[in-house]
This record gives sequence, C-alpha cells and structure tokens, in this order.
Amino acid sequence: MKLSVIIPVYNEEGNIPVLYQEIQEVVKQLINNKKINDYELIFVNDGSKDKSQEILEGLKRQDKAIRVIELRKNFGQTPALKAGFDSCSGDLIVTMDGDLQNDPKDIPRLIEKLEKGYDVVSGWRIRRKDSFFKKIASRMMNNLRILLIGDYLHDYGCSLKIYKRECIKDLELFGELHRYITAYLYVKGYKIGEIPVNHRPRKLGKTKYKTISGRGINGILDLLYLKFWSSYSSRPLHFFGRLGIYQWIIAGAIIVEQIIKAYVLRELNLGPLLMLAAVLGITGLLFIIFGFLSEVVTRSYFQENKIYNIKKVF
Repeated sequence: MKLSVIIPVYNEEGNIPVLYQEIQEVVKQLINNKKINDYELIFVNDGSKDKSQEILEGLKRQDKAIRVIELRKNFGQTPALKAGFDSCSGDLIVTMDGDLQNDPKDIPRLIEKLEKGYDVVSGWRIRRKDSFFKKIASRMMNNLRILLIGDYLHDYGCSLKIYKRECIKDLELFGELHRYITAYLYVKGYKIGEIPVNHRPRKLGKTKYKTISGRGINGILDLLYLKFWSSYSSRPLHFFGRLGIYQWIIAGAIIVEQIIKAYVLRELNLGPLLMLAAVLGITGLLFIIFGFLSEVVTRSYFQENKIYNIKKVF
C-alpha cells in the first residue's frame, strides 16, 4: 500500500524541519515492517508569510517523496486539506497539523486500527495540552454534535486522522467543514473509529485558531448545516413544509380561540393575537413556497449526484 501524509502549514517555519524528521522515522519503520511499500508527504502551504515556503522547497530538493502545494493566500484549513486530498495518490491517507502537537509515532497505531475493518480512524486527545476555555468549548461542541449527528467520537477536533481512499472520493469539503469530516463520513455510512493519541504542547510559533466565540458560532452553523444535509438533503420540502404547516396550525388555533371568545363576550377586537395569526399565516406560506423551490434545486443537484453510497457489488 501507498501512504499519503497531508500536512497544511501556515507560518510554521520552526516546526517543519522537526516534523519532517519525525515523519521520516515513522515511515521507515512502516516500510521495514512491510505495512506500506511507498509513501508521499504533501505539504500545503496555506499562504504563509514567513520562510515556510523556502524551507519546504529545500526539503523537496532533498526528498523526491515530498510534494509542496503553495496556495496564493491564506484560504483556511478546509481548502488546504481539500487541495491535499485532490492531489494525493495513496491508498491510506493521513492528515495532521504542522505545529508538532500531533505525534507522528501514532500513525502505525492508526493503521492497525484501520485494519480491523474501519474506513476512517480519528485521534482522541485524552490529555490535551490546550487552555481550559478551549477544552470546555470543545466539550460543549462535541456533546452538541453527538446529540444532532449521533456518532460516538470523543474528540471531533483532532487533526490526526487516517482514511481509506474511497472515503476521500465521497468527501465534499467547503466552508469550515474540516472539523466535521468524520461526522460527514458517518452520515454517509462509513465505519468510523478512534484511538487515544499523544497531544503535545506547542513549543514554536503561535496558534492560528480564531477566537473561541467566533469558532463556536461557525462550528454551530456548520453543525446545523450538516444535520440538515444528512436528514433533508433529498427532501427539503419535508423540512420547510412542516415548519410552514406548524405555523398554520398555530394561526388556526388562535383564530378559533378568538372566534369562541368573540361569541362568548359578544365582541371581536383586532388585538395582538389576531395580528400574530396573520403573520404566522403569511410566514407559513413563505416557508412552504421556499420548500418547493428548494425541492426543485435539490432534484437538479441529485440528477448528477447519487443519493446513496455503494460499499460493494457482488
């Protein structure tokens, strides 16, 4: 088998040489143990402003197994991973950060877990070397993901993962969905697993994470989108139509209540409740119309994309 290691980097000039040496030691061990017979290291320079590109080009001249992809600007981790996935050729694909917090020595253990019948295996940072607030925010988002998606991973944010190649063919990355790659594959029917991995503190450079509040909001929006796509991508009318029908039911109940009240009290006033019923009637109609429009767009999309995923054909 051929192993591809994809590493997005952004201003990691001090960490790249050390990480390269660590990966080389692990790769040689895998080749000696006949776990793989070939490999490639794909560094995706996500618009670094330091000497990262110069260092990567120097490593490339020394090692033909290295491929360097330089993006024109800092697009973010999701596009950087997408660029690596599009250019890799391995049967097994490993992703990891370029800040030395992920330990390459965990790669053989990821392969061993994958050989037990899994399609993707994710790292679980049991002893995270991060701030207290970052740990709390991650735990809250993790619980929300389990509630909405239903997968059972303990650590959705660990970049150290290994995939079989067929997973990448079904992977559609956009926005900031790199956080939920395993959840995305899970809703597509792939078998996911995890193992505890070593997580090291950052020694050189600065963290590239946004503020916790910004990441939290983006994460919630991406998670809601993933839930909608997994449950209603092929039938959006059922989602928006139900919301519209529910609003009509509430509006109808208000109108009936007002009619009964008028019959008993012998008077009918145009109050807040009747105004609310009118608004719900209009917004309910808009939701249903939007559901029909979404249905038309979705059916056009699925004319070119399958709504199912085949594992094997006997």
